[in-house]
Amino acid sequence: MVVRPNVKELPGKKAKEIIERNFKYLATTTQDPENLPIVIDHGEGIRVYDVDGNVFYDFASGVGVINVGHAHPRVVEAIKKQAEKFTHYSLTDFFYENAVVLAEKLIELAPGDIERKVVYGNSGAEANEAAMKLVKYGTGRKQFLAFYHAFHGRTQAVLSLTASKWVQQDGFFPTMPGVTHIPYPNPYRNTWGIDGYEEPDELTNRVLDFIEEYVFRHVPPHEIGAIFFEPIQGEGGYVVPPKGFFKALKKFADEYGILLADDEVQMGIGRTGKFWAIEHFGVEPDLIQFGKAIGGGLPLAGVIHRADISFDKPGRHATTFGGNPVAIAAGIEVVEIVKELLPHVQEVGDYLHKYLEEFKEKYEVIGDARGLGLAQAVEIVKSKETKEKYPELRDRIVKESAKRGLILLGCGDNSIRFIPPLIVTKEEIDVAMEIFEEALKAALK
Repeated sequence: MVVRPNVKELPGKKAKEIIERNFKYLATTTQDPENLPIVIDHGEGIRVYDVDGNVFYDFASGVGVINVGHAHPRVVEAIKKQAEKFTHYSLTDFFYENAVVLAEKLIELAPGDIERKVVYGNSGAEANEAAMKLVKYGTGRKQFLAFYHAFHGRTQAVLSLTASKWVQQDGFFPTMPGVTHIPYPNPYRNTWGIDGYEEPDELTNRVLDFIEEYVFRHVPPHEIGAIFFEPIQGEGGYVVPPKGFFKALKKFADEYGILLADDEVQMGIGRTGKFWAIEHFGVEPDLIQFGKAIGGGLPLAGVIHRADISFDKPGRHATTFGGNPVAIAAGIEVVEIVKELLPHVQEVGDYLHKYLEEFKEKYEVIGDARGLGLAQAVEIVKSKETKEKYPELRDRIVKESAKRGLILLGCGDNSIRFIPPLIVTKEEIDVAMEIFEEALKAALK
């Protein structure tokens, strides 16, 4: 029997009081009390329960973290067992086996068979910081390429890679120098007005031509250490590039001795139906940055990198909490659960995508539906003909969905992402899509 969402009042009395205290005592982040006034009490599977007893479907997965579902019993048990042994003994200066076990598993799952190592951190931003240091130190090259609409974190160095929204940069200049941005091959909305679904190779070639004809006129290619990219842009709108793009990019980069740094923080760990999203594109990256879902809700991140660019002396890089033993224990279990779920993710992801495609055909305001596995999105526009962005309607849809018990998150300027835990069933997707359509209709009134 499917447990349906049940929302009586949002926000309820307890939630209102906690939100008021939150803004009095906590720093401003990205919380949205207007559209998502949800104060969580506990979670189970794909559901979360707020402090007033309202029940929601979490189609945000705790912002891409709870891939195996809330309070998965195997993850909880792994955390308990490790916590009873020891909760911390810094991997920077000491040793423990489970950190090696997880590294072995991650290296085995990485595309290709080159020799690799793992460096642990606590967050996706920290993983990307470590990747930048590895590239600089391992190659001797100090500059980078990244894509417009990319999101790689908000700490001071990786903020130079991030080009998702101007508000993320506002007031923080100067960030780290040496990063040049290039257009991402967005099939639906790109610089050249190309229909990338109809002409994927043309779109790919335009991006590569841009690098060669424009970027390399002022940035010496022999000084570029790596191209940082997301295999599917996350905060940029869940944009899926043409199938052949990364193979072409890899060939291009190899000609100049440039590495590929694959940011899998949001799209990795099974989200797309493959363990790593880059597997859909048949490319072997030089570095894979991971985070978010790997710890099952605990802070854990890192980089799987070519061994020949590894730090060679103690002190080049370290972190007190990176590779925390409790988070590692959770990560080992998450890896095994996700491996079991991959066929299911592909099946239910196709099922969800079919719904979104039907909505695109039915509603003028849905300009595009895209995604792989359970990384799906729709783009909200004023009309299909003009493709004019409609962020106000997007926000109303998110708000109306929450009022009916479906938690969604925006992405990009005007898109909505659908990223439920990987354990979601077709029956639960049926319920969620029923709620989404009701919310869309209400938002249009």
